[in-house]
Amino acid sequence: MASPKKKLQGLVAATITPMTEHGEINFSVIGRYVDYLVEEQGVKNVFVNGTTGEGLSLSISERCRVAEEWVTKGRNKLDQIVIHVGALSLKESQELAQHAAEIGADGIAVIAPFFLKPWNKDALINFLKEVAAAAPALPFYYYHIPALTGVKIRAEELLDGIQDKIPSFQGLKFSDTDLLDFGQCVDQNRQRQFAFLFGVDEQLLSALVMGATGAVGSFVFRDLSTSWSN
Repeated sequence: MASPKKKLQGLVAATITPMTEHGEINFSVIGRYVDYLVEEQGVKNVFVNGTTGEGLSLSISERCRVAEEWVTKGRNKLDQIVIHVGALSLKESQELAQHAAEIGADGIAVIAPFFLKPWNKDALINFLKEVAAAAPALPFYYYHIPALTGVKIRAEELLDGIQDKIPSFQGLKFSDTDLLDFGQCVDQNRQRQFAFLFGVDEQLLSALVMGATGAVGSFVFRDLSTSWSN
């Protein structure tokens, strides 16, 4: 079973992908971005190529290069670099997962495929299982964002028995406003030491009360960063 060097918790920055005025990725900015997060904000965990980073609008080669740059520039500075590897194509998602493992990322995350959608829990788990198997040594996180994927399978239902199917499963990035679903995820899985990372900034305080162990967002809260590090 995958075992992260340190549990993913606290603030996780959902990174943007810097672009030039001509629509090319500005890789030169990423090193300064790392230093800003660490030195100015006290944030040492990042979520790369997700929604904020517009990962699904990038080509596979661009996503790989962005991931490489974050891992290279974040070495010995960041605690954990989680790469979002979700894609509509299973093979592409597997390729991105393998690449993340090869470059030394600390974890991978996957959203549900959203064109030909999984019709039930088993179909979704089968997709996630195939992606996780491409990088079995990396901690695996499910990225639950039904407003964008249109996949309405409740996270609480998905988590039931998921580690039996995906041994590397370590937690959930929950980007939905259904706090009942989130609360049930936490209550029914307290003994499993999953990471429950909340992804809706506007509801973060409520999620913390309900048991969120961290937050993935595009807003950085310095006070929360300080309190989580204590």
